[in-house]
Amino acid sequence: MAKGNTPSTFLFQPRVSVLAVALIASGAHAAEERAAQDTATLPEVKVSSERETADSYTVKRASSEKFTAPLLDTPKSVTVLTEALIRDQGATTFEQALRTVPGVTFGAGEGGTPMNDRPFIRGYDSSSSTFVDGLRDLGSQSREIFNIETIEVLKGPSGAFDGRGSGGGSINIVSKTPKAENFVRGSVGLGTDQYKRGSLDVNYLLTDDVAVRINAMAHDADVPGRDAVDTKRWGFAPSIIFGLNTPTSLTLSYYKLKTDDMPDYGLPLTAASQGPIRRPVSGVSKDNFYGIKDRDFRETEIDAGTAVIKHAFSETASFRNVTRYAVSKNDYVVTNPDDSQGNVANGTVWRSSKSRNSKTESFGNLSEFSFKFETAAIKHSLNTGFEYSYEDTTNTPYLVTAASSTRICNATLLNNYTCTSLYNPNPSDPWLGTVVKGPTTTETRTQSKSFYVFDSAEIAQNWIVNLGLRRDIYSTDSDAYNSSTRVRTKLDSGAAFWNYQAGLVYKIQPNASVYIAHGTSSTPSGTSNGDGTENLSAANMNLDPERVKNNEIGLKWDVLSNLSLTTAIFHTKKDNARVTLADGTTLALDGEQKVKGFEIGFAGAVTPSWQVFGGYTHLDSELVGNGPRAVDRANNGNEFPGIAKKSATLWTTYNVTNKWTVGGGANYMDEVYANVANTIVLPSYTRFDAMSSYKIDKNLSLQLNVLNLTDKRYIDKSFTTHFATVAAGRSAMLQLLFNY
Repeated sequence: MAKGNTPSTFLFQPRVSVLAVALIASGAHAAEERAAQDTATLPEVKVSSERETADSYTVKRASSEKFTAPLLDTPKSVTVLTEALIRDQGATTFEQALRTVPGVTFGAGEGGTPMNDRPFIRGYDSSSSTFVDGLRDLGSQSREIFNIETIEVLKGPSGAFDGRGSGGGSINIVSKTPKAENFVRGSVGLGTDQYKRGSLDVNYLLTDDVAVRINAMAHDADVPGRDAVDTKRWGFAPSIIFGLNTPTSLTLSYYKLKTDDMPDYGLPLTAASQGPIRRPVSGVSKDNFYGIKDRDFRETEIDAGTAVIKHAFSETASFRNVTRYAVSKNDYVVTNPDDSQGNVANGTVWRSSKSRNSKTESFGNLSEFSFKFETAAIKHSLNTGFEYSYEDTTNTPYLVTAASSTRICNATLLNNYTCTSLYNPNPSDPWLGTVVKGPTTTETRTQSKSFYVFDSAEIAQNWIVNLGLRRDIYSTDSDAYNSSTRVRTKLDSGAAFWNYQAGLVYKIQPNASVYIAHGTSSTPSGTSNGDGTENLSAANMNLDPERVKNNEIGLKWDVLSNLSLTTAIFHTKKDNARVTLADGTTLALDGEQKVKGFEIGFAGAVTPSWQVFGGYTHLDSELVGNGPRAVDRANNGNEFPGIAKKSATLWTTYNVTNKWTVGGGANYMDEVYANVANTIVLPSYTRFDAMSSYKIDKNLSLQLNVLNLTDKRYIDKSFTTHFATVAAGRSAMLQLLFNY
């Protein structure tokens, strides 16, 4: 079965702290003058806030009503990526956009862990803690940016905000919705490596109270520096709002994304027998692709429909309901350049295969009320609500049979292409085996019921108490059936748990605050519903949820005209981590893990012509207790896998003239361990990007982006013992942007 060749239809084929101190000093005097004008300029501030999302690098409030105060007065680390920032950097995927957030790394999927977006925040996997417009977005997938307004990254345990999971934080994607204006925006782009991309964003007022918006995208490109690897996708996202300027509104939206890619597991690691520290094999070209074009494929498809009802009872009381039904499919066969049998040391690679054919159906409903009121001279901003979600994932992996079942490469296996050369693989080798539907189908179902309340209370002048409490009632079960053996395996688990967020904010002045906060999260068994890393098993089904607790102290300061500075010191601890007992099969909640660190961030305008975004994160992680077995105790004191001790990003643009803008940035990532034994190491790297844009007239502009300017061939992620993926090489793309 050469599904990878099936035609597809497309529309077309660390000196940051010094900077912070200087900016704070320059803005402190102006802050007092602005504070005196706050009341008089309130309408202008509101208009500016709406424009910030589209035109600058800062926002003042998170999208969720659970954030009952502006970000300046919220005792939690939150990084927001705006549409303007994503556009200027030339990002086209969710993963590319998030690379600018320090403290965020990415992991790879393999077999039981599917290929998908797999971000780590402060060392914890957050792939199952990704949300769209406040509702959990399960279903393994690789997301696009064409319908994204902003991306909000919550750092630190976020169980009170999001429910299950969220040990290191969570990510909320804010979708584009109809606006009270008419416009036609978009882009047409061409570039190196066969890059072709077009996007369209149209908003039209049908009446004073009814508006429609349509976003669409088509993308076709090779992956720079990776032989035979390409990406193709298209997306369509229409929406309509009724009651735009009335107390009651209804927004209906639909989202469609379809992809057809050549999947890539990168390079093999050195064999375990070659030394205690394993790295990607040296002397091997970073261009090498070990897959088989005649066999490998990856197709994904996402369909989601959403309805949002809002009603304002008064200026101080409102109601919102969000309902979504979504179907996500992830279908692939991919080559794993296997290193498990000593082949790599002999200059060969066995072309192992991994596969998935999954479908996730999900339903979510959120109903919430927001109030502003006073009690005993204390001003309250309160939000309370109820959430219900149901997810159903079915997975039937393929049965991939090679010409030979042995894993040790020899002349016969090289001749029938089951193995290939480590140094000179040929992706065009024929596939002589078979690919059929596998005999085992696993269906996993998860149901959650939650209620929550958040309150920001001004208890005295300059003092704000921020509290959040959430109760989750969670259940999950799985049913695996093998049609060949007729063996059925059923598992189930359930838990009820509380999470909370508590913080105290002191307003140094109207544009600056310091805070202290404590937050928790809970991760029950089977959190990822069979479609991620946290799956249900016989070993974990009877365990209570793992608990993560976080203490944090931070400072937030808005300086100059529109520049936000943040810093935080935090300590995160899990003292009931799952470990394996001496019998080798039983799990218990006896482990301990901790992460402590600090971060600084900046986003916004230094001057009207100069914008900046970036930050620095330092993380000290420790696997304190890994269990009683000698093999696990040997890892005590090691660092978390998937975490970089130091990471920093900087992106800046400057308007040289009214028509000409230049920009660029750098990303630094410290070395990352890929396993708990800390024997697989991904080297540190620094990459640079650049952009330049020119306004032809008020409606048209040209934008040139050069990504990975120095063609740094670095490793960006790995999966435990087998392989490491190679980041794309240098590429350039020129876009014509239009805005009418």
